[in-house]
Amino acid sequence: MNDLAIQRGYAVFDFFRTINGKFIFLNDHLDRFFYSAERMHLPISYTKQELKEVLSELAERNKLPDSGIRVTLTGGYSTDGYSLASPNLVITQKGLPISDKDTPVGIKLVSYGHQRQLPEVKTIDYLMAIWLKPYIIQHGADDILYHASGIITECPRSNIFMVTKDETIATPATNILKGVNRKQLLELAPKFYKVEERNISIEELPNAKEVFITSTTKQVLPVIEINGMKIANGLPGNITLSLKKELQKLVYS
Repeated sequence: MNDLAIQRGYAVFDFFRTINGKFIFLNDHLDRFFYSAERMHLPISYTKQELKEVLSELAERNKLPDSGIRVTLTGGYSTDGYSLASPNLVITQKGLPISDKDTPVGIKLVSYGHQRQLPEVKTIDYLMAIWLKPYIIQHGADDILYHASGIITECPRSNIFMVTKDETIATPATNILKGVNRKQLLELAPKFYKVEERNISIEELPNAKEVFITSTTKQVLPVIEINGMKIANGLPGNITLSLKKELQKLVYS
C-alpha cells in the first residue's frame, strides 16, 4: 500500500505483444521503457540484456505464444507517501489471441481539449482517459482525440495520422507519446508516400482524405468519423489499408 504507484500514481510502464512466441519490436519497447524510467528518476536494476533474459524466462514458463506483456516500474515503498524510494519492477503476461473478428472496420472519435503531463513519458496516468468514458458513450464514439489550443495531439492509447488530399501522410510531432508502431510506420511509409511530422489543426481533419490511428494492439486502424462528421465517404481508405497490410507484413516477419 505504501508504493507510490498506489499512493500517488507514480510509475512508468511499457506494453508489447508476443505473436507465435516471438517478441514484437522488443528493442523499441525497451528503449522507450528505459527512457521513461530515466525521465521519471526511476533507476532500473537490470540492464536491457538482463531484462530480455527475464522476459524470455517468463515466456518460457507461461507458454502463451500470443500474449501481451506489461513491464511496470513503480516509485517504490515511500516512507512518507511522497518521496521516491527504491523502485519495484512488476512484469505480467496475459494471453492475447489474435482475431480479425475483434477488430472493427473503423472507429469514431470525439475530440476533447486536454494536454497530458510529461506527454513523452509512458506513465500509468490515464485519469482523464478513464474519466472521459461516459463522454465517449454520450457522443456515440469509440475513443477520445485530445487537442490543445486547437492542435491535435493523440488518443489516450494510440497515435493519429491524417492523409491529405494530395496523399501526404501527416502526424503530430510534439506533445505526444511516440508509439512504437508510429515509429515503424514513419520508417515504412516514406517508401510509398510523402510523410510529414507537423502541427495539425483540428479544423483540418474533416477535409482529410483519410485518418487512422496506430498502437501495439490496434496496429493500423481506420478512423471513419470525428465529432459526428464522416471522414471522406465514411469508409476505410486505400492508403490506410495498404499501410495496415505493410505493417502486418513487418510484424509477422
